[in-house]
Amino acid sequence: MFEVIAEPNRRAILGLLVTSQQSVGSIERQLKMPQPMVSKHLRVLREAGFVESTVDAQRRLYRLKPDPLQEIDDWLAQFRQLWSIHIDALERHLDNMEPTAST
Repeated sequence: MFEVIAEPNRRAILGLLVTSQQSVGSIERQLKMPQPMVSKHLRVLREAGFVESTVDAQRRLYRLKPDPLQEIDDWLAQFRQLWSIHIDALERHLDNMEPTAST
């Protein structure tokens, strides 16, 4: 899963699909990528379960499937808690510091 979203162009495609479903041509124009490259990345995203497609007349529309992203978010939750603890400790430390002449 992480290997799939590690690629910057795939993350850009997912970013476009957050707001609405998109055709290959629309993605191509917005990201200024050649159509074969867009299709290749969409195939990888579809096979990994991040997107699904439907046919609308002569074009294929892609939309985001949130389930894999939810799995990633669930996994990252444990690390968010760790960072939250450290950030809270830093905030307490900064609150207890005496002001200096430069502040």
